[in-house]
Amino acid sequence: MLTPDPRYLRSLLARYADLRIAHSRGEKGLEQHLDDVTYTLCVATGTTRIEDALTTADALLAPPAGATAPPALEAERTELAA
Repeated sequence: MLTPDPRYLRSLLARYADLRIAHSRGEKGLEQHLDDVTYTLCVATGTTRIEDALTTADALLAPPAGATAPPALEAERTELAA
């Protein structure tokens, strides 16, 4: 399976989350957009159910075991902790 670009995958996940939140608040006319992003997430992750797509996306975006954060991010964490 080809792996999607992490930025693209994050963008899809953010769009899916935004639409789910708006839909749960009762906003109308979102069903087609939600169906479209759900379908796209499934295609991008090679799955057929949104639950599986979300799990797969999480796994694809997780840092490899034993990986460290980039130096800039590590410095930011240190500054925030101080």
